[in-house]
Amino acid sequence: MRAIHRSKHLSRKLLNASPHTRRSSTVAASSTKPLTSVLIANRGEIALRVGRTASEFGIRTTTLYTDPDARSQHALSSPFAVNLGEPSAYLDGDRIIQIAKEQGCQGIHPGYGFLSENPTFARKCTEAGLTFIGPPWKAIEAMGSKSESKDIMIAAGVPCIPGYHGSNQDPEHLKDEAAKIGYPVLLKAVKGGGGKGMRIVNRPEEFFDQLNSAKSEARNSFGDEVMLVEKYITTPRHIEVQVFADSHGNCVALGERDCSIQRRHQKILEESPAPHLKEEIRQDIWEKARAAALAVKYEGAGTVEFIFDNDTGEFFFMEMNTRLQVEHPVTEMVTGEDLVRWQLIVAEGGKLPLTQQEIEQRIAERGAAIEARIYAENPDMNFIPDSGLLLHLKKPTPSDTVRIDAGFVAGDEVSSHYDPMIAKLIVQGPTREAAIQKLRAALEEYEVAGPITNIEFLKKICVSPDFIAGDVETGYIQKHHDELFTPEPPAPEIYAQAALGLALQEIAASNGDPFASPPVTAAGFGTGYQQRGYNIVEIPADGKSTGSSTAVQIRQTGPSTFDATVDGNTYPSVTASFSPSSNTITAFYPHTRLASTFIRDGDRLTLFTQGKQHRLQLSLPKWAEKALGVKDVTNSVLAPMPCKVLRVEVKGGDEVGKDQPLVVIESMKMETVIRSPHDGVIGRVVHGVGDIVKAGTALVEFRDEAEK
Repeated sequence: MRAIHRSKHLSRKLLNASPHTRRSSTVAASSTKPLTSVLIANRGEIALRVGRTASEFGIRTTTLYTDPDARSQHALSSPFAVNLGEPSAYLDGDRIIQIAKEQGCQGIHPGYGFLSENPTFARKCTEAGLTFIGPPWKAIEAMGSKSESKDIMIAAGVPCIPGYHGSNQDPEHLKDEAAKIGYPVLLKAVKGGGGKGMRIVNRPEEFFDQLNSAKSEARNSFGDEVMLVEKYITTPRHIEVQVFADSHGNCVALGERDCSIQRRHQKILEESPAPHLKEEIRQDIWEKARAAALAVKYEGAGTVEFIFDNDTGEFFFMEMNTRLQVEHPVTEMVTGEDLVRWQLIVAEGGKLPLTQQEIEQRIAERGAAIEARIYAENPDMNFIPDSGLLLHLKKPTPSDTVRIDAGFVAGDEVSSHYDPMIAKLIVQGPTREAAIQKLRAALEEYEVAGPITNIEFLKKICVSPDFIAGDVETGYIQKHHDELFTPEPPAPEIYAQAALGLALQEIAASNGDPFASPPVTAAGFGTGYQQRGYNIVEIPADGKSTGSSTAVQIRQTGPSTFDATVDGNTYPSVTASFSPSSNTITAFYPHTRLASTFIRDGDRLTLFTQGKQHRLQLSLPKWAEKALGVKDVTNSVLAPMPCKVLRVEVKGGDEVGKDQPLVVIESMKMETVIRSPHDGVIGRVVHGVGDIVKAGTALVEFRDEAEK
């Protein structure tokens, strides 16, 4: 009854609909299909997101999980939860439908990813008598093929980028078509999405290598290797329009989002409205997006994506994502609407809550919004994903204008089986400049220790002058590489803070246990008011460079007073204390006060000081390494993350050059080529095709000079 009442109530808001929406003024209660129980066929943040809105309207939710995320937040969010078992089981549509029926669910919400854009799954849901909370399966099928969707768009008058999307997939033919189009070209998997199966080809000589790489990734991601070839716009922006349609012929655009800040063709920052977009172009791109949705009789939430040419001001249809997007909260912030709620209304047979005119008024009043995706990944190593235990996680303070959509809390594991996104941080401001400032401040509050994250990189984007000016394009990161990736060495006080944290922990431990002793890294020093010495190294962000060791001595001169000496420079009479409950070191130096969050994991130290993260490691003095027989692993190429070996390109005895491919690995649905760090001769290949290896494990070993 609550669901029926909701649709009746919403219908009363639609009496003043603008003419172009073509809606009648009332909705009969009999046209609705009230939902009281829904299965969420996804995981992580989106499962929690859908569950929150559903519960607000009294809809019971059933969640799914697999063995790796049995203790994840989404799995624990509902008393109705079913274990699918294997990590890949989220793709088992038939089983998920059966579970939905067994649990008495009336509908299935697919979230985004996995089965959300699978037309066969959507059709089977309908045939099973379940409401698929998404578009009709025929619309998914039509827009899921990049080649078919372009034909539909051309017929509907939507401009498309020049390219080849025919059935002849012979590599030589594709290369001929690329020559006709003119380099650079973009190879793209017809069934692709999320940047998978995409490669830019700048010269004819690299066409076949890039084609093979794109096909391989497409096969692994989508089970299909059919490719299309498009003209690659050299200074493009990625602008997409959020559309929504109902079963009564109404279709609206809820503004556009600029998603140009990307890595590996995947978005990391999205904002609305798009900066520097002329109003006549804005209205035109909205109209073309509505035309695209109407052309396939669309229903529900969808995103029509366009490439915008900065040089000419033209825009071209790229693809349509027939689902709710990861970045939908940006649109929610600038419209004040809950788009999951809209999905449920449309699924029940109701009409859209707002007219196009009302939406435009909302957007004009609510300013700007930006979303930053918080990923477990290393930007300095081409954004390779990371995984592991979240030792510490502190989020910014949420408010009406600061929102965090997260699927993890401290103590959770970021699994190597799934996408490495930890959370989304969304902010709103009266202007774009105010929103950027708010985003930067919120990022400085964010603390994540454990896996490497992109938070420090996002902070650099927020202060990048061209980004602040709105001069963006999809190649922004490459174009501003030196600005965004120049390392900033820690100040001496950071090393002092780390050493004080270690000393205070050791003193506390020795006070509780008279037989406790410092670790080997403090070898040679006792407890009490004696001097402690540490050798601390900044962990190299790029995984290649070797940081020099910084020697720090801490001499206790009173119960809470220390002299801290960093590379020979002493800070005298530093008053310091450590709070175990908040992991905070507070130190009063002669010239300043510093408060740092201090997280220790073995010999690895993470400090958060004045809005910046520092990743450090205790190192043994050289004499201690020799005495303890520490093995030199500099002649090994290590796995940068937990992964599966897909291909091995070398064998023992091969001579290789710097940057030559050695091994191709897969982690979190992404292929990564591991290249030789230098010229040399392969000693042995440690792991072969199909092996599952942990981060830091040797993949290939080089011969040392004595063996050559």
